[in-house]
Amino acid sequence: MNNLFTSTENIYRPLAEKMRPQSLDDFVGQEELLGPNSPLRKMIENDCISSIIFWGPPGVGKTTLAYIIARQTNSVFKRLSAVTSGVKEIKDIIAEAEFNKVNGQKTILFVDEIHRFNKAQQDAFLPYVENGDIILIGATTENPSFEVNSALLSRSKVYVLKSLSNENIIKILKRAINEETREQNIKIIIDEDSLNIIANLSNGDARTSLNTLENLLTIIPLKKKTKTITSTIIKKAFQSKTFIYDKKGEEHYNLISALHKSMRNSNPDAAIYYLARMLEAGEDPLYVARRLIRFASEDIGLANPSALPQAIAAYEAAHYIGMPECSVNLTQAVVYLSVSPKSNSLYTAYEAAKKDALATASEKVPLNLRNAVTKLDKELGYGENYEYSQNYDLKMTDMECLPEKLIGHKYYHPSHFGKEKGIQEELKKIESIKTSLRNSKKF
Repeated sequence: MNNLFTSTENIYRPLAEKMRPQSLDDFVGQEELLGPNSPLRKMIENDCISSIIFWGPPGVGKTTLAYIIARQTNSVFKRLSAVTSGVKEIKDIIAEAEFNKVNGQKTILFVDEIHRFNKAQQDAFLPYVENGDIILIGATTENPSFEVNSALLSRSKVYVLKSLSNENIIKILKRAINEETREQNIKIIIDEDSLNIIANLSNGDARTSLNTLENLLTIIPLKKKTKTITSTIIKKAFQSKTFIYDKKGEEHYNLISALHKSMRNSNPDAAIYYLARMLEAGEDPLYVARRLIRFASEDIGLANPSALPQAIAAYEAAHYIGMPECSVNLTQAVVYLSVSPKSNSLYTAYEAAKKDALATASEKVPLNLRNAVTKLDKELGYGENYEYSQNYDLKMTDMECLPEKLIGHKYYHPSHFGKEKGIQEELKKIESIKTSLRNSKKF
C-alpha cells in the first residue's frame, strides 16, 4: 500500500487540510452512500474498488473519499489534477501502472476535476481502464453526462455527493475547534448561533466553513488565552454572503431553468426570486435578457405579440445601464412574461417543420416559387404558374407552396389563449377561402 501521508506535518497547513478525515468512521455526511452495509462502503472495506466518478459540489468530500480509498486499499495510488497535469504526467503514470500490473499490484488513478480534461485526454485513459491497468477515480463538480466521455462513463459507476447539511457542517466545525484548542493550547468560545451563521455562510461546503473559522480565529485577538467568536464579529467580518454560483457550471443552468419554468407556469414571485439569485451571484444581465427574448417567442409567441418587444426592451435597458440598475428592468420583463397568456405553438411549429426539413432535404423547391434570374431559368420553367396574390381580389390564391411530398402538412396550430384565439379564427377564414377557390376550379 502506497502511503500518501508520510509528508512532514506542520502548523502551516490550512485548517481544512488538517481536518481532512483519514477513515470512513471520521467522514461526515453522504450517509446514503457510506452508511453501514452500503455498496460503496463495502467496496472500500473489502478492497474491491472498480472505476468510479464522484460528482458533487465543492467541499462535500470527493477528494477526501479518494484519499480514504488510498489508505484502505492495497493499491498504488496516483493523483492527477486536470488543471495542472499534462500529457507527460499521464504517460508516466500509465507506464508505472502497466509495470505494477505485471508485478501483481493494482494502481488507482485519482483524477481531480476530470471534466477539465478534453475529449482526447479522457480517451487516453479508456484502453487502460478496459484492460485493468488502472482503476480510475474521477472527481467533478459538473454533470458527468455532459463532461465525461460516454465510453469512459459507461465503464465507471457514478456516485452523486450532496451538499452537506448544516448539522454536518456544525459537527465538522466542533471537531475543528476541539483540534485547534488542543494544538494551540487556548480556549475557543463559540455559541450555537455563531456556528449556525458559519454553516449558513458555507452553503454546504465543508472547506468553506473551515476556511471561515480559520479566518475568524486569525483576526480575533487572544485575551487571557481565550478567543471568543460571536455573531456580531462574524457579521462584521463577512458583510455579504458569497453565493455558490459558477457561471459555467451546473448551478448556472439549474437557476436559468428554474427561472424559465417559473415564468412558463405563470408564477411571477418564483421567477423574481430566481432572477435575484442569478443577478446577485454575478450573472451577466445580458445573458438573462437573451433568455427572456427566447422565452417571449418560445412560450408566449403570438398569444401576446407584445411579449417579444418587452423582452427586447429589457435587453436594451440592461445594455445601456448595466447592474445594479437594470435589475428592475429585468424584473419588469420577468413579471410581464410570467402573467402573459402562454402558447408554445411557434416552438412546436418550428420543431415539426425542422423534422420534415431534415427528412426531405433533397426535395426541390417547386418551380412556380423559384425566381427566373437568367434566360435558362425561364426555359427550365422557373416561376411558371406563379400566382402573385396582390393581383387578386382577396389578396390570396389557392396556389400550393410546399413541395409535393409535403402538401397538406400543417405546422402552426394556434392555441385558444390570448390573441392566438383571434389568429385561429383568421386561419379558419383563410382556409375556407382557399377551399372555395379550389372547388371553383373543379367546375
